[in-house]
Amino acid sequence: MAQTETDGLEVLETREWVDSLDYVLSKGGPNRAGRLLQQLALHARREAGINLPFSATTPYQNTIPSRSQPPFPGSQEMERRIKSLVRWNALAMVVRANKIQEGIGGHISTFASAATLYEVAFNHFFRAQTESGDRDVVYFQGHAAPGIYSRAYLEGRISKEKLQNFRRELKPGGGLSSYPHPWLMPEFWEFPTVSMGLGPIQAIYHARFIKYLENRGLKQTTGGKVWGFLGDGEMDEPESLGSITLASREKLDNLIFVVNCNLQRLDGPVRGNGKIIQELEAIFRGAGWNVIKVIWGSDWDSLIQSDRDGLLVKRLGEVSDGQYQKYFVESGAYFRQNLFGSDPRLLKMVEHLSDDQLARMRLGGHDPIKVHAAYRAAMDHTGQPTIILAKTIKGYGLGEAGEGKNITHQQKKLNEDELQMFRSRFGIPIPDDELHNAPFYRPSDDSAEIKYMQARRQQLGGYMPTRKVRAAALKSVPDAHFDEFHKGTDGREVSTTMVFVRLLAKLLRDPELGKLIVPIVPDEARTFGMEALFRQVGIYSSVGQNYEPVDMDTLLYYKEAKNGQILEEGITESGSMCSFIAAGCAYANHGINTIPFFIYYSMFGFQRIGDLIWAAADMRCRGFLVGGTAGRTTLAGEGLQHQDGHSHVLALPVPNLHCYDPAFAYEIAIIIQDGIKRMYVDQESIFYYLTVGNEPLAMPEMPQNGNIREGVLKGLYRFKASTRSDAKLRAQLLGSGAIMFEVLKAQQILEEKYGVGADVWSVTSYKELYRDANDCERWNMLHPADAAKVPYVTQTLKDAAGPFIAASDYMKVLPESLGKWVPGQLVSLGTDGFGRSESRVALRDFFEVDAKHIVLATLGALAREKKIGTDVVKRAIQELGINPEKANPAVS
Repeated sequence: MAQTETDGLEVLETREWVDSLDYVLSKGGPNRAGRLLQQLALHARREAGINLPFSATTPYQNTIPSRSQPPFPGSQEMERRIKSLVRWNALAMVVRANKIQEGIGGHISTFASAATLYEVAFNHFFRAQTESGDRDVVYFQGHAAPGIYSRAYLEGRISKEKLQNFRRELKPGGGLSSYPHPWLMPEFWEFPTVSMGLGPIQAIYHARFIKYLENRGLKQTTGGKVWGFLGDGEMDEPESLGSITLASREKLDNLIFVVNCNLQRLDGPVRGNGKIIQELEAIFRGAGWNVIKVIWGSDWDSLIQSDRDGLLVKRLGEVSDGQYQKYFVESGAYFRQNLFGSDPRLLKMVEHLSDDQLARMRLGGHDPIKVHAAYRAAMDHTGQPTIILAKTIKGYGLGEAGEGKNITHQQKKLNEDELQMFRSRFGIPIPDDELHNAPFYRPSDDSAEIKYMQARRQQLGGYMPTRKVRAAALKSVPDAHFDEFHKGTDGREVSTTMVFVRLLAKLLRDPELGKLIVPIVPDEARTFGMEALFRQVGIYSSVGQNYEPVDMDTLLYYKEAKNGQILEEGITESGSMCSFIAAGCAYANHGINTIPFFIYYSMFGFQRIGDLIWAAADMRCRGFLVGGTAGRTTLAGEGLQHQDGHSHVLALPVPNLHCYDPAFAYEIAIIIQDGIKRMYVDQESIFYYLTVGNEPLAMPEMPQNGNIREGVLKGLYRFKASTRSDAKLRAQLLGSGAIMFEVLKAQQILEEKYGVGADVWSVTSYKELYRDANDCERWNMLHPADAAKVPYVTQTLKDAAGPFIAASDYMKVLPESLGKWVPGQLVSLGTDGFGRSESRVALRDFFEVDAKHIVLATLGALAREKKIGTDVVKRAIQELGINPEKANPAVS
């Protein structure tokens, strides 16, 4: 049989099968057709060994066919006019800012590509309040901020003066932040998203936390959605994709991702030689998401519908994204020849269209009808999270100034001709003689456009974005929860981690406060001795426990429950931190004062997820970060990758984070009690970092002399005065965390063997002391004629005689940060360098922070002050068994 005859027969057979499938669809519907196709595939595999080629993608066309689109509910023309106004003012804001201040920055092209995606959502989907009183949550793409400001200006929420001060926040009257920053605009922005990748992972865990609140009865099920607006280039960030299976596993149908696939990142194509939409479809379909592709606008409907043999769709799927980008900037004739010219049959399909018509054929992400259909399908979908992949053109509307070009992300200026083109294309009523100033334009309040947009937002419950504190202040926590920790352990050895867990268990039992506490653990609960909480409050699972755990017969078995309280996140500090943020911001986002306690290996906190901690600070998050197994020498055996000696240094830059390295049980109790008060009673926008260790030690009773509570909170107090009040040689020993016990040993050695009367001071927070001292310095600089303020550390130590020896399980730079305010010679001992797999005794000797090195440092300081001779120091080196030629731990 000739090849042409065979080809013709195949076409005929295919057409018959397609017609049969169409019949089944018309009579039985999509479900019946799907079952039939599955049965055919199974039959082919069983009877003939035919394995269908695997494909995680669908053809390069819209997921929702035009016949299935719901009617568009609004006025397309009115919404187009509003969108044009938003576009203009967003562009004018950036152009004006860079005219006033060269290089001030700003981004035009991202919002230009996403304007339709946002406008359809603002007019029909973003609910500031649902019928049941809740709302939708939206993570706006950071680089689209000018468009969000522009819309708020048209709504009357942001003044023209604010727009004029875009990226100039320190001007009189204030301005607008570059990107979404709740710290800077606490009544407007909710989520900082411009550190790319943090928005997607936060949205996932926020959606899951909403389900957690609902399943625990802390919040009613309301149908609110979490929207994440993302860029296709952003999806390369590990955080963007790293937790997507959590969303499908938890069946988070309250989560919708909208990815603006404009095919470009900052420097060039996202996938010049590939297809980012197809790649993301494969990833998310494989992860169990509902994927909706919005590729082609309505102009393409008739062509695709007439493509009975799939020739056009096949060709559209062959072209790379880099080539599509070329199509966007070329003429209609080029588009015709290069896309359709590959086959005479394709050219035949478009022969009725002029070159100009071909050039103007819209993509799906710029078509309100297609976008609305995708959003409606996402809203109605149940059982899965949804991702919408919308194809757009970066810099859409900028024309020669940057539409679709590689330089468009950095475009900040337009000349007068380019402004005129943009003005005319979008019908903005600004005369030519004013264009050079790029003036803002807002119709009057009684104009049709303003009335329409106000009515739409009123129907959807109010304006967005809007941030406000929705939760009332809590009552003070009863002192009774903390009293036992003030009494010490009467010689019984416990670690500070166990003290924390004991306190947490007591708080969980409180009838009012307990239900609000959210323990978060990245698969280390047993390491931290928290397994008793499994039975007490349960581990959260959205489906309960559908299996019998292997330790069911034990008292502390692994108990999962739908109303469980512990968030056991698995091995993911990033995911755990996102849960911490969701819980720590629920006071504003959901009106619920949840109190998160996130306990983790301290080494894997700031070092691994510092960006998320910075975002938490920006969001005015509340709660307690608890660095467990802390201290370079306190965590024995684990070695270089696990032993933390620098998290308190890395915590220094976070402005609203209060950091403590407590040594004793009562210090932990005082810090947590005060933290709950400040965050949830006084409603301060702060959060806490505590480090706790796993070394069992006898916890002393809280001293009764002096104001210990104030000292603990401010960072310094005298814990134990020397018993040698008559000693001529004096020294001051400063200790923190587990090294405090080495300091106490050193105090005894100094008194008994060397006649040195040494007082011991507990430094609970170098950061608090550093902050206070800098505040005083600044005030004194600005008020030279007034009485100088004295830092707390200076006041507290002013009468202390002798040198000051500070020892901690952290880097030496921590105590040294206070050097200029300590009233005497300061010697810092710390754990600079890589950790080792060894015992605590060996590690403390190696890093020179044990009792004998503290003694040596003290004697050396006294010798430098000419209080003793160097011969005493040399003799001490021998007596203490110190090798003066040992390797330097900081570099070895």
